[in-house]
Parts: sequence; C-alpha cells; structure tokens
Amino acid sequence: MSYRAPVEEMAFTLRHVAGLDAVLAQNGAEIGPDDAVAILEEAGRFAGNVIAPLNRVGDRHGTPFSDGTVTTAPGWRDAYRAFVEGGWNGVLAAPDHGGQGLPHLIAAACTEMWNGANLAFGLCPLLTAGGIEALAAHGSDDLKGRYLEKLVSGEWTATMNLTEPQAGSDLSALRTRAEPRGDGSYRITGAKIYITYGEHDLADNICHLVLARLKDAPAGTRGISLFLVPKVLPDGTRNDLRCSGIEHKLGIHASPTCSMAFGDGGGATGWLIGEENRGLACMFTMMNSARLNVGLQGVGVAEAAYQKALDYARERRQGRAPGASEPVSAIVAHADVQRMLLTMKAYTAASRGICYLTAQALDAAHGPEGKAAHDRASLLTPVAKAFSTDIANEVTSLGVQIHGGMGFVEETGAAQLMRDARILGIYEGTNGIQAIDLVTRKLPLAGGATVGAQIASMRRVAEGLLKDGAPGFGHAAPRLREGIGSLDRATSFLLKALGSNRPQAALPGATPYLRLFGLVQGAACLAAAGLAASAALKAGETDPAHAARIALARFFAENLLPAAGGLEQAILLGGDFADDPAFALAG
Repeated sequence: MSYRAPVEEMAFTLRHVAGLDAVLAQNGAEIGPDDAVAILEEAGRFAGNVIAPLNRVGDRHGTPFSDGTVTTAPGWRDAYRAFVEGGWNGVLAAPDHGGQGLPHLIAAACTEMWNGANLAFGLCPLLTAGGIEALAAHGSDDLKGRYLEKLVSGEWTATMNLTEPQAGSDLSALRTRAEPRGDGSYRITGAKIYITYGEHDLADNICHLVLARLKDAPAGTRGISLFLVPKVLPDGTRNDLRCSGIEHKLGIHASPTCSMAFGDGGGATGWLIGEENRGLACMFTMMNSARLNVGLQGVGVAEAAYQKALDYARERRQGRAPGASEPVSAIVAHADVQRMLLTMKAYTAASRGICYLTAQALDAAHGPEGKAAHDRASLLTPVAKAFSTDIANEVTSLGVQIHGGMGFVEETGAAQLMRDARILGIYEGTNGIQAIDLVTRKLPLAGGATVGAQIASMRRVAEGLLKDGAPGFGHAAPRLREGIGSLDRATSFLLKALGSNRPQAALPGATPYLRLFGLVQGAACLAAAGLAASAALKAGETDPAHAARIALARFFAENLLPAAGGLEQAILLGGDFADDPAFALAG
C-alpha cells in the first residue's frame, strides 16, 4: 500500500506534546487548532494521492543526464506544478513575500508528510525552504526583491553549495573563489560536489547559494562569504555555471545529486548575501533549518517503513502463533514480529515528538521567551537531526527484516526505504558532527542552564506519570526517572570535562550522549502523549487510540529506554580508551 499520512497522530503530538494551541495564540495566528488540522488533512491527501505514487517510479527512472541537462522522472513535473500551485512551497514563508506565514510546527508536519511519501521529491522544496530563510534573513533589499517572491512561490528553486572534492565537512579547506567585479556583483570560479537538485527540469531558474573565498580573506572558516549565483541572470541570459555530472547513488535515485562547475567561461556572476567573510553565519541559517528538516525526513521515512511492514505482517501467513485457532497465522500474531513492529512505531513516534519540540522552540523564539527558546532550539536541533535519522536507518532495517526474503528484493519497496534512509545520517552534517556540536557547543549554552531546563521539563513529565497512576503505564514512571538520572549525570560529567579543558574526556562520549539524550527526550514525549490520552479517557472519551498511546509510552519506557544506563557508563568511562596505547591500532 502507498504511504498514508498519520494526520490524527501528528495532530495529537502537535497539540499535546509540542503545544500547538499556545503557539497559535502566541503568534496571533488567524487560524485555530481545528484549522491547523484541516491544513494537515489536505496536505496528507496531497502527499498520499500525488507524491507517494511517484516514489517507485522515481526510484526506477533515476535522473538521466545528457549535455548538462537532467530529466526528472515521469510525473515529477506535473506533481511539482501541483505542489506550488497548492501553495505548499510557501507554508512557512512570510506573507510579505507571498508565503502563508504559518508556524514552524505546521511546516514541520508538512515536511514530514512530503518526505514520508517520497523522500527524493521532498528534497527539492526542502532546499528551497532553507534558501528562502537565508535570503530573507541576510539578503539585501535588492536581492530579496528580485528573488524571494519567486522562491517562495516555487517558480524558482534553491540549492546549497558547500562541499568540494578536497573539503567534505571541513569547510575551512574550500577553494571556490570570488572576485569583485566593481559593479556590486562578483565573479565566482570553482567546483562543488553533492549538490542536491543542482540541475533539473522542474523550474526555469535555480538559485545557487554558494560559499566562496575572496582573494584577501582570512584563513579558515572566518574567510568564507556567501553568494547567490542564479542559473539564469536577471537579463535572461544563462550564467557561467553548469552541472558537470551526476552521482549514481545507493538511494534517493530520483533526486539529482550534481557536480557543479562555476566559471568555465571566465566567471559566474553572483551577489553577496550578508557581509564579506561572514558567509558561514549566513549559511548556518539555512543549515540549521535544513538539519531539523532532515530529522523530519527521518521521521517520514520511518513512518513509511512502519506502515509497509505492518501491512505486510497482516497479510503474510507463516507458522501457527501460540493459542491461535487457525493452522497458519498472519505473522503479525507472532511475538517477535510484534516486538519489531512496536519498536518501529515507538522509535518513530519518539522522533516525531523531538522534531516537533524543536519546531515549537523555533516558534517560541519569536515570542516572550526569546533567547531562552532560541537556545532550546539550538540544543534540540542536533538531537532532532541525528537521533531521528539514526532511527530511520534502524526502523527501515527492521522493516526489511519483517518482510523476510521479500524485503531483500526490490518488489515490496522495503529495500528502497532502507536505501533511501542511509544518506540521512550523512548529509547536512554527519551525525558524529551533530554529536560533537551538541556536546561542545550546545551543552554549555547559558552556562548549562539550557540543558538543565530541558532535563527539568522531562522530570515534570515523569512526575506527571507518578501522579496519574493509570495501571496501563506499567513501570514507565520509574524507568523514565532512571533514564533522566542517567542523562543528568552524563550531562554533569561532560560539562565538568569541558569546563576543566579536558575535551579528550568528553568527545569519545559525544555520540553515546546524543543517543542517550534522544532516548530520554523521546520517552518523555511519548509519556506526555500518554498522559494527555489518559486524561481524555478519564474525561469519558472512548477513542481506542488513547489506550494505544498509553501502551506505546509503556513499551518505549520498559523495552527501549533501559539502554540509557549502558549509554551513561559508556559516556563516563569512554574517555579512558583515548589515552590507552592498545587503541592506537584503531588509527
């Protein structure tokens, strides 16, 4: 079956985990919670009816490349045209530029749907959304007047040009050059690789946001500037840039991943965004948005894998389950398959909660909370990106396992989801880099007060479980308290190591710490949803989904969260191996 957007579950998480009602009230939005749900329902229909059916088509067709031109898969152009005509490209953008001006929370839910339905398709508007944000925040009035409205409408698309052959994640090593022309524009020369949708036939113009270095710029990342370099110049002529090739990849076959050459004929024309030598700060506006959106890609792909695995498990009959009356049972009746399905569902729901909390913090940063909410968003962003994409890899792998041999062949589509998901932990900053960022830059925010406040919010959820006392929660309350304790102690250890200038004691534990943070925060999100469901049941509601939410919170706390204790020990003791000569062979 095709992807079905889980709108009811998404809306419940938005309201009862991420506080959508308060966000709408704070922003003075003209829509209420019911209107928000109606938007999600319409987005879900578009995702399921228009985008999802093209997923397998795109995977098989790929992106044929000839004479510098990329041809997208059959149906792609019509779907993209319907996408922009429906106004979906400008959900988050300001009304001043033709957007809908909706909160990050609603945009996040839409992003999850686009990418759950068709990850390769969803990448194009994802990059454009980041370009819109960077240009709106840092572009000159002239640049915004020329480009922003067409980007918001989706008539034109945007890319992010960072990576070069010799400089992967190390941007200080980039060599692309920029030279002032004397008329306000710059001559751009160089080469970039791994440029998503760097060339395609969906739009008439592509606005490349390119990192480059001026001649006398300081060394390292301090000397990088950001430029808007369009495929088509304002006078209608073609700019001196081209796609020099496309990558043949493990997954996302329908998304063109391009090598770009700038200035073969003397220099591409570009315009500065922000200030000279301050390009990385401008690009990070785009990258931080993209990192949350990549986390949402992980949630979407994980949801799609869960749906596919559940459908298959209900249909596939094999063996006789204990206590079954029929000679051959659907595999969904077998305990180990149930365990895998619950693991997939619980991890996906936990990741969704983390991503929506991050989007809520971005919304709150524009209200009375201001800096505190901005810091909270900064803290949660690497967790949302890395935890959710690690989960996508694990969940899609479980999906293949549930399909058995049919998962290993391409017929069912389970293998495609696993192939597509693999990139998510790599692009927009590898998950190891996210972990380092979390530990070295985000934990020390406000002297540790930001992470302390987040842990305190988790404790309030655990206290709520204790007060609720519903038997359906089982041992969720003590397990959550234990997990929070592990997170708190690990956080204190890392902050102390950083404060005493001992990064070698902190960095080996960075990846285990991010996993620990994600597990505990995810458990708290599911517990918050469970508490809301319990309150609804006590108020007389009879929706069976409420009991399922309580059961899912219990399953996560009792079966997945106990890993927190082992992760804590890895963090506290992990630094010891760095100085052990026996580990020198690892290098």
